[in-house]
Amino acid sequence: MRMRAVVITCAGGPEVLEAREVEDHPALGEGEVLLEVAAAGVNRADTVQRMGRYPPPAGASPYPGLECSGTILALGPNVPSRWAVGDKVCALLSGGGYADKVVAPAGQLLPIPEGVSLTHAAGLPEVACTVWSTVFMTSHLSPGESFLIHGGSSGIGTFAIQIAKHLGIKVFVTAGSEEKLAACKALGADVCINYRTEDFVERIKQETNGKGITSHLIIFVLLH
Repeated sequence: MRMRAVVITCAGGPEVLEAREVEDHPALGEGEVLLEVAAAGVNRADTVQRMGRYPPPAGASPYPGLECSGTILALGPNVPSRWAVGDKVCALLSGGGYADKVVAPAGQLLPIPEGVSLTHAAGLPEVACTVWSTVFMTSHLSPGESFLIHGGSSGIGTFAIQIAKHLGIKVFVTAGSEEKLAACKALGADVCINYRTEDFVERIKQETNGKGITSHLIIFVLLH
């Protein structure tokens, strides 16, 4: 059987991406599910992979796409009973989201929140998993505490601002332009600092009467 996928024909710009017929998905392994892809997110790693500077991990799909949304088509052996054929989900992937179908570990599926479309849900897994696992599961940031986000206008940054404010946390952000800071402010950030024109350490000391912040999240960006 065949399916369609977006293939990186050579290293370069967006023009090197082509939709082609390719071999169908591999057989489902232990704890894996098959998804019919509705939409896929575009992440920095996808663009760097397209430029030939970020090879996929060993054993991963050669096609880009690190997150997607869709419908469960089939279940492999020993998939938890919470998942069923026909469920609408989004998924974190090692690659392969830019295709008609993709195989994903059941442990990397997320239910789609009520009121969120399949298209919008495709952009949730990378940011949601990163922010929730690092900031709340690992660092245990709690209501009433404070939080510094470097790179506040990034995908991870904008998600972190919103969930932190929802939980009653004071949010400080840094970004490199007034336009980016305005976007952070619109999402609820309390203190927005342009790191190109201001010493964010001194500003935070002023804003907190020298107490500093509880936690911080640094957004690492893959460089050209």
